[in-house]
Amino acid sequence: MSAEGHYLDAIEAEENGQLEDALEHARKTVEVDPSHSNAWWMIAQLLAPDGKYPDINQASKALVACNKVVDLDPSRVDAWVKGGRLMVDHLGLNEDALHWWQKCREVAPFESVPIVEQTTILSDFGLYEDARDRLGALFKEDLDIANSQLAKISHLHRTLEMSASQDPDSHFKPWKKNHPGWSSIKIRSNKAPISENMIFMMTTIPILMMEVFASRSIFGEGWAAFCMTSILILVTVIVGMAFTRKIYHRVNKPGFNLLRAIQFEASSGKVVIPNEIRGSKLYMFLFSRHPPAFQQRLEKIIESNKKLPNNWKFNFPDFESHLDEIGEIEEDVENEPESFEEE
Repeated sequence: MSAEGHYLDAIEAEENGQLEDALEHARKTVEVDPSHSNAWWMIAQLLAPDGKYPDINQASKALVACNKVVDLDPSRVDAWVKGGRLMVDHLGLNEDALHWWQKCREVAPFESVPIVEQTTILSDFGLYEDARDRLGALFKEDLDIANSQLAKISHLHRTLEMSASQDPDSHFKPWKKNHPGWSSIKIRSNKAPISENMIFMMTTIPILMMEVFASRSIFGEGWAAFCMTSILILVTVIVGMAFTRKIYHRVNKPGFNLLRAIQFEASSGKVVIPNEIRGSKLYMFLFSRHPPAFQQRLEKIIESNKKLPNNWKFNFPDFESHLDEIGEIEEDVENEPESFEEE
């Protein structure tokens, strides 16, 4: 049977809900025609459907399929996005995702999504200076920003502005064994994180109840009193939410630091978390919140027990490589080595 015949059978099976048969036909399609990008995309979608949690085998094969799609058709933004999500959310390949998004920039230099994703990754690792440079490129190159990205960009901007006012040495770096952040993690390791709702209920709800009970004696009765009470409650809620958010980040800072260490282990493939912390209640809570593929891959890294070398450094891509595609970097033709023909 031809490749197109297998692909049509795959579409029919998928429409009938026979996903295993659809996957089998899609695989037969690419066996006959490895350049069939639509079949590769179907394989990626069937192995890792949006909103589902594939295991490490499914996620890895789906990522391979996404690679095939963008190799055959670099304009497929949906494949770039799905590959990036698989790398970061499911497999923990954050450092590789930086290179993935830079390749996307090379074929789509005017897309803002790669910059936003790179900024997010760098910010999650506490590399705020590099993250500010990436976010700055978004405005420096005057790229169009989709409405769906405005909230994420705004959050990143607030985070980076806050980090600028802090001492850079206070930012937790899990690749440094003697960083003070490890001590706070050990102190907090036997306690699970406190939710923001719990802090709000403990700090703001009692005040709101007191205001409701005391409002009659303070404002009296009637429509004016009701309006004054409503305004007081609204102001208390706004102030309480701001206070709660501040306390939430302060109390749970060791948890955020440990989460960064977990993500760093998955990204680097090296072990940095001490054994006494790995078996703690805080670690198990954070570990269990990750998707199955992430957990399975991290378990393999832990089993390998490869330590981080002393001279380890982040392997960043060339963040300016996309400029070649838009003609802002001229190749030095004069200094190119001469080619030699075989005699």
